[in-house]
Amino acid sequence: MLTFDEAGELLDEMAEEFPPVFYKDLNGGISLLPDAKPDPEFPPGEMYIMGEYCNDQMGRYILLYYGSFAALAKQEDWTDEDWEDELYTTLAHELTHHVEGLAGERGLEIKDEL
Repeated sequence: MLTFDEAGELLDEMAEEFPPVFYKDLNGGISLLPDAKPDPEFPPGEMYIMGEYCNDQMGRYILLYYGSFAALAKQEDWTDEDWEDELYTTLAHELTHHVEGLAGERGLEIKDEL
């Protein structure tokens, strides 16, 4: 199980791999929060929200929920490679929401709603 600090360090390394243009107007940056965020559309403990792209009065920012990753990691007995894959996939997903938002597109948002 990756600790909160280990997950944060890994996310920092991953974030550096994306081109600077992905961060245009992402004024609130990327935050890793310790919380788990259960998906309210499923029974408790069954599904979790891993991350969110936010565009509100506070600006544009990405939140990732360490507790959600940890809960699934425990349920599914993740390896370090699983952690890396899930963190990267979630970060890339949320950055895609950001870039699409800047372009006035909603393709991924529509796909997520299905």
